[in-house]
Amino acid sequence: MAKGVKPRVKVPKKAAAGDVVTIKTLISHKMESGRRKDKKTGELIPRNIINRFTCDFNGQNVIDVDLGTAISTNPYFEFEAKVPETGEFKFTWYDDDGSVYETSKKITVS
Repeated sequence: MAKGVKPRVKVPKKAAAGDVVTIKTLISHKMESGRRKDKKTGELIPRNIINRFTCDFNGQNVIDVDLGTAISTNPYFEFEAKVPETGEFKFTWYDDDGSVYETSKKITVS
């Protein structure tokens, strides 16, 4: 697991049934493209990036993104989702080193 990786998400706490809400996510992660060389040894630094991001709402997929080496450090995503009922958004980031970072946020529909 990479050091200092911290997922953050912003989801409204409440919405009306059928509302479209804006969701913002950011994960702190020092990305390595696999193309940089270590200044001391001259060896390539192994690739280590967040290679996939998913968001599910009450078990149904909302977004599923495959990422490549062009993704920036600390990837930020902003997207919209329709909220039919009270539930929970689950956010998952997948790292090249096999680590999985998860967090979730609840939303109440009134």
